Amino acid sequence: MSHSHHMVTNSVDHTSTMPPSHHHPATSASHLHGGGDGNMMMMMPMTFYFGFKNVELLFSGLVINTAGEMAGAFVGVFLLAMFYEGLKIARESLLRKSQVSIRYNSMPVPGPNGTILMETHKTVGQQMLSFPHLLQTVLHIIQVVISYFLMLIFMTYNGYLCIAVAAGAGTGYFLFSWKKAVVVDITEHCH
Repeated sequence: MSHSHHMVTNSVDHTSTMPPSHHHPATSASHLHGGGDGNMMMMMPMTFYFGFKNVELLFSGLVINTAGEMAGAFVGVFLLAMFYEGLKIARESLLRKSQVSIRYNSMPVPGPNGTILMETHKTVGQQMLSFPHLLQTVLHIIQVVISYFLMLIFMTYNGYLCIAVAAGAGTGYFLFSWKKAVVVDITEHCH
């Protein structure tokens, strides 16, 4: 019985700046990426590296091969991460401006020396079938997609691109969140 259809051909380009790959015949196929036609197979790095040769960025046709392309990708990823942070703050601001119904509820609570105090709670709501809610929904979808793009970029393990994600997110937070009083952000998605 022939097992030749299970064989995986691995070739390593030693001129690349990617780290050397360790191949194991039984497991290396699970780490291979290839185009739709099955002709091109690339080894996905599983450790951080600094290089700019054959770096796939989100799509198979978007491959970085020069230092200039890496510099351009760095700037683009940096700006995308900054935009992501700005989008989060913009959504919060829009939400505050679009709150349509404010209701005050008062309830008696026991006070000192047997007195009764009235405690007032402000309830803010929004209508589901409204333009502000539709806009928030579209912006949320954009925010989620960008957060997954940033996660996938970080998962290339390319040091330059990882630094661009972190530096862009940090700069965006610094520029857009300085008025924000909340320390813990519960709207985080993937980073």
